[in-house]
Amino acid sequence: MEITLCTATDVALLDTCLASPGRTSFHARRFARQEAGDCAYLVAWLDGRPVGHAEMRWTGCADPQVRDATKGCPEVGGLEVAAELRSRGIGTALVRAAEKLARERQLTVVGIGVGKDNPRAAALYERLGYRPLTDYLDRYAYEDHDGSLRECVDPCTFLVRELD
Repeated sequence: MEITLCTATDVALLDTCLASPGRTSFHARRFARQEAGDCAYLVAWLDGRPVGHAEMRWTGCADPQVRDATKGCPEVGGLEVAAELRSRGIGTALVRAAEKLARERQLTVVGIGVGKDNPRAAALYERLGYRPLTDYLDRYAYEDHDGSLRECVDPCTFLVRELD
């Protein structure tokens, strides 16, 4: 497995292999944020195909409550691994790659949000040393296949980890 920064040509392949919900390409949005310098969009590759991704958001979590509690802490977001390849270390490798980028910027703490309905991911983050900081509501929107705007609100916990 190899982890690289997303390139413009990777977006279409990500849309095919790890599709976003609806018509909106989450991958294109993340790549645009990377191009603007707001994040690093990491892609995990196995045998020439993307099998996971994570976004290291230098701007931190968008939720105001989390922003107040973390004071500029970057956030690992958009972590996904292909369902058939979970529990094989890909998610761990993506989080560790994001942490390495943070260390290279001399950052000392990293955060990650986890849905209250995702105990498997919460257990992974706990094993990686992340500890709960605050609960919040993650809000995002996307255009559905029928053209309607879908607004989502997910109850989450924001976790943080001090980097070594």
